[in-house]
Amino acid sequence: MKKDIYVLGIESSCDETSCAIVKNGREILSNVINSQIKIHENYGGVVPEIASRCHTEVINQVVKQALKEANLDINEIDVICPTYGPGLVGALLVGVSYAKGLSYATGKTLLGVNHIEGHIAANYITYPELKPPFLCLIISGGHTHLVKVSDYTEFQILGKTRDDAIGEAFDKVARVVGLGYPGGPKVDKLAKEGKEIINLPITHMGNLDFSFSGIKTAVINLNHKNPNINKADLCLSFEKFATDMLENNVIKAISETKIKKVVLAGGVSCNSYIRKRFDELAKKEKIEIFYPEPNLCTDNAAMIASAGYYNYIEGKQSNLNMNAIPNLKLGETNNII
Repeated sequence: MKKDIYVLGIESSCDETSCAIVKNGREILSNVINSQIKIHENYGGVVPEIASRCHTEVINQVVKQALKEANLDINEIDVICPTYGPGLVGALLVGVSYAKGLSYATGKTLLGVNHIEGHIAANYITYPELKPPFLCLIISGGHTHLVKVSDYTEFQILGKTRDDAIGEAFDKVARVVGLGYPGGPKVDKLAKEGKEIINLPITHMGNLDFSFSGIKTAVINLNHKNPNINKADLCLSFEKFATDMLENNVIKAISETKIKKVVLAGGVSCNSYIRKRFDELAKKEKIEIFYPEPNLCTDNAAMIASAGYYNYIEGKQSNLNMNAIPNLKLGETNNII
């Protein structure tokens, strides 16, 4: 009988300290998340030094709580998987250092996980039947990638942003119209009161890359020149034209690859307008559409544990020389042997 594999994931790439225990890559036994949003709201965005300090203060109790909720002892864990990139270097180092110490003390296998792979893997938890190949649109505060996922650990980047990530554009739009941080959920909420009546530019790159600096700048200029402009209309119009850019490239990728299974991932995939548009696209183009449940869209350790599982069963592992790599790219295997 095949042995169950228990993965302990640790996520500390930005402003969430999280530890999760996941069984066989798909079943969450615990997923503890300590968020710093309330702290960083005071500064209008994440302050890296404060984020690192907060991770240090809570990571031990978060790991203990995850083991307790999973009703497991550390000796029952098969592999310890921290996020080692991309992200804020100081924040990453807290999780990586803790995982290395835990691995050394217990003799458990250590395996670093790419944060972007984690976002993709979140869908395996929400949809136990989901299997590659599929197209994945990763949309978050730090990333906008269109990826062909050929297998659980095999990725081809078809397109990515040339400038701002879409989540970064959401945050800047929120700041301009006076909504504050975190911007994405607040823009989404206000947009529900608006109309799609403001024309904004769409950038066509000629390939499957994205650019959101033009639409972001247009929103900033409109708001500056017309201080009394309807903010709800501006937010909804921004959502509309930003989603147009996402949708256009996904349609092109479907045409080029002939893959009709599309997966969304990352914090921005929580956006209700984007989900509505992609549900409509699925009906129109007769494709399958998937996105994680909301608590798995934002940064969490369950997605890291799931991605770690698929790398672990391929025989991959890291050694105690593993370091944080803040600019780690999808598909890179630095620190993995």
